[in-house]
Amino acid sequence: MTNEQYARNIQVPTRPIDAVLDTDAFNEIDDQYAIAYLLACREKIRLQAIYAAPFAPYPNREGVSPGVGMEQSYHEILKILDLCNRRADVFRGSCAYLVDEQTPRESEVARDLVERAHRYSPEDPLYVIAIGAITNVASALLIDPSIAENIVIVWLGGNARHMGNGWKEYNMVQDVPAARVVMSSQAPLIQLPCIGTVTHFTVSEGDLEKYFIGKNPVMDYLARNTIDAAGQYAAGKPWSRVVWDVTAVGWLMSDVNNAFGYRTVATRLPNANCDYEEAELDKPMTYVFFVNRDQLMYDLVERLSTFSAEENLDETLV
Repeated sequence: MTNEQYARNIQVPTRPIDAVLDTDAFNEIDDQYAIAYLLACREKIRLQAIYAAPFAPYPNREGVSPGVGMEQSYHEILKILDLCNRRADVFRGSCAYLVDEQTPRESEVARDLVERAHRYSPEDPLYVIAIGAITNVASALLIDPSIAENIVIVWLGGNARHMGNGWKEYNMVQDVPAARVVMSSQAPLIQLPCIGTVTHFTVSEGDLEKYFIGKNPVMDYLARNTIDAAGQYAAGKPWSRVVWDVTAVGWLMSDVNNAFGYRTVATRLPNANCDYEEAELDKPMTYVFFVNRDQLMYDLVERLSTFSAEENLDETLV
């Protein structure tokens, strides 16, 4: 890939694109919003497949296999597709994280991504939207590094650089070797940091009651899930909830929603403690530093509301 093409591939695409989504859909309430939003953006993003990512589920994240979380996520993906009355190819991902930066984890997802990426090119890449631990994507790159030039990775992971050291973000801390593999690869990369950037994108009980409840089955499900989750930690108190994962899809639509600030920076790898190393790689990447909450929320609500009005909702995505 030429430097000029690489530079184009880390900018917001302004034409229709093909994409896959790698999601730990059962981990929190936000992945479900992202899946539904992606399904509603089909005039620009042609969804090719959804991948279930590993995560160690509550209540004992340290003691439960991430394969349990992956399997829960697989079924949650199917549930959201049903609520949206959509169909898509869904694949199971890794049941464990990487043990080092050289050894991939074999899975349906890793094999599918390798095979699928070879259908694309630097001039017409496959966009890989990753909103969980990035084990599956790293494994595919380790199995076949040549796919790097045919994909663009949009990852919600890590925290903002200005947060300083000592902050461990969940998507990154689960599998630091995978994060290092992806970030040091030749694949064009867009990073949406969590604390310090994406934390601006929140939803409140009032938002959900006014704009979600009663609109359609998927919006009801999202609202009830969020309100129930908040009731477990903020009962009787005012609250807002970060819906992190929507932003990874939203960035790809930012030529429409005008909701993001971003810039090109040199890549800095995380160390085992999730701190960014001072040394900069000779690899530019796009770094998102701002989310306009109201602009993105408006676009999300408008798009999800169409599920109740569209015809032929059972048509396939691919």
